[in-house]
Amino acid sequence: MELIILGDDGDAIEALAAIAGERGITDAAVVSLVGAARSFTVSTMNADRPWEKVHTAGRLAEVAGNGEIRDGVPNIHVTCGLEGGRALSGHLETAEVGGPYTLHVYLQRL
Repeated sequence: MELIILGDDGDAIEALAAIAGERGITDAAVVSLVGAARSFTVSTMNADRPWEKVHTAGRLAEVAGNGEIRDGVPNIHVTCGLEGGRALSGHLETAEVGGPYTLHVYLQRL
């Protein structure tokens, strides 16, 4: 099991792909992703046209998820907890981290 901490200012998905590449990780199970994001965008499928993505954005979220890295490309699915007990879930497209907002990614190489 390996840990990648995404805490430098920037997009967590881009950083995860870059760090995985630096470590020679091309395929892995993302067993757990936990932390917080300053802002994020998730996507889900359009119910009538499943080939179309529906994007939803939010800010200041607690984040939990899992997924995979295949051929060096992260595919992460999350639930983002928002103020007031609301939550959004879906495929994590972007997540802005930095300062107190970090994500810990626990992964197992395949």
